[in-house]
Amino acid sequence: QVQLVESGGGLAQAGTSLKLSCAAPGFTFTYYTMAWFRQPPGKEREFVASINWTGAITDYADSVKGRFTISRDNPENFLYLQMDNLKPEDTAVYYCAARYHTNVQDMKMMTSDRNVYWGQGTQVTVSS
Repeated sequence: QVQLVESGGGLAQAGTSLKLSCAAPGFTFTYYTMAWFRQPPGKEREFVASINWTGAITDYADSVKGRFTISRDNPENFLYLQMDNLKPEDTAVYYCAARYHTNVQDMKMMTSDRNVYWGQGTQVTVSS
């Protein structure tokens, strides 16, 4: 069973950094393309970044490109999102996601896909 547990959210000032972690115990991590999504207050969930099983291929939403970095630690079954130069519009609940053997570029279309596994989410609030 795929279980995803996010941590690392909190309150940050604009221009500073946060790093989110996602623990993925108990399943074959390398079989899954991983991603981060977020849901801003009052809005629908949106794609943030995705990464292939080796970590060599990544994809980012235009709104975070150059500021956020997605990475994974396969031996430890962890996914990360380094968020730099945070902006108030980055305020959202951030979700870790996993989908079996999926093209990295296709993850951005999976916000409502029934084959995506989701974590419980972690709140990130950026003040100006």
